[in-house]
Amino acid sequence: MDYTSVAKKIIASVGGKENIRNAEHCATRLRIVLVDAEKVDVDAAKDITEISGYFAQSGQHQFIIGTGKVSHVYAEVSKLLGKSADAGESSGDFKQDAYANMTVTQKVVRTFADILIPLIPVLVTTGLLMGLRGLLLQLDVPFTSNGLALFSMLTDTAFAFLPVLIAYSAVKRFGGNPVLGIVVGLMMVAPQLPNAWAVAGGSADPMSVSVFGFTIPLVGYQGTVLPAIFAGWFVAWLEQRLRRVVPAVMDLVITPFLTILIAISVILFIVGPMLQVVEHQSTQLVVLGLDLPFGIGYMLVGALQQVITISGLHHALGVVEIGLLNETGSNPLNPLITASMAGQFGAAIAIATLLKNKVKKANAYSASVSTLFGITEPLLFGVNLQYGKAFLMGMIGGSVGGMVAYVFNVSASGMGITFIPGMLLYTSSLMDLMMYLAVIASAFCTSFVLTRINNPVQTTQG
Repeated sequence: MDYTSVAKKIIASVGGKENIRNAEHCATRLRIVLVDAEKVDVDAAKDITEISGYFAQSGQHQFIIGTGKVSHVYAEVSKLLGKSADAGESSGDFKQDAYANMTVTQKVVRTFADILIPLIPVLVTTGLLMGLRGLLLQLDVPFTSNGLALFSMLTDTAFAFLPVLIAYSAVKRFGGNPVLGIVVGLMMVAPQLPNAWAVAGGSADPMSVSVFGFTIPLVGYQGTVLPAIFAGWFVAWLEQRLRRVVPAVMDLVITPFLTILIAISVILFIVGPMLQVVEHQSTQLVVLGLDLPFGIGYMLVGALQQVITISGLHHALGVVEIGLLNETGSNPLNPLITASMAGQFGAAIAIATLLKNKVKKANAYSASVSTLFGITEPLLFGVNLQYGKAFLMGMIGGSVGGMVAYVFNVSASGMGITFIPGMLLYTSSLMDLMMYLAVIASAFCTSFVLTRINNPVQTTQG
């Protein structure tokens, strides 16, 4: 690939270097934020034969280039823009520039993602430890009571103190002092409050507190998401405004004192209980949807999850997955997300086998590979959406995979990883792993065969 030539074509297609506000790259895509999106020549962007595709999403114009190539193209783009390429690290203003071009809904979802994505390694680790514990118990490995207690410490701590992690991440995201977020998060799960899981299980009662004649039942916030996100935002918002009015000589003491006191009071007595109800009802709504008869709910999620990905709203599913793990102990959405990916993967591989042009064939395969590791945007925008029936066949494959997940009751022990890495979340037994692989195989084979039969390549070229 001539990286300089590709960089020049990309810059020309988006309206010239004067129209580029900022740029960065991820593992497979060059991402550009523009001054004026109306200046983009979409046809020219899609006709760059050396790349796998182009699409616009969440305020960014993204060019699918592929692993190992995108960093070189980014370097050439940076040179042409008169900037230094810094091994892929974008300027600190990139996110801010991208946010400026987003809709309100996209901004909200992106904010959720910014807060939760840094926590995914911890949640993945917890899920893997849960799977390992399940596997050892299935193999009848003997545990003493102390040994099992220590193992429970490994598997339960992250979820028990999840509000602490989320409040920290949220305060950091909104520009406050993260330590204040940690303190407020710890207060939300303090042992003086009745444990939320114990209350839900009936072994404890809420604490009744009278405020201005109103009796408010208080419980801990173990495993909750929305109250902790609000706590992080409110702590940052309150701290920033107090610093404007508190004299500098008193700021070190008065600002954190008032921030913590006001924030925890608002959370415990006003906003927190309402958000607990909202989060619980949202999770129950998802559970009810999945419990629709004949596996309809599972099939719908398997078919439509990648449609949600196209809109950029898929990051919001993280909140639902955490809620499911917190309330049910398992995550049935994970295999359905994988089923949806596998369906689209099967359709894309079928397209690659049907293409005659060697460059397009190679680009189709290249765009598809990242799906194996849970990244589907290159495949979606670079292959399947260009051949309309392929995307539809992928949805059908995903629905079949969803039905298999329903029939065999496939559910994950954690979240955050899918497809091949996701296998680690199904290690509690060999049967669980085999059923997970059956979900992938059924979705892939269905969409592959249907795509080959319908041959969207021939239809499009015709």
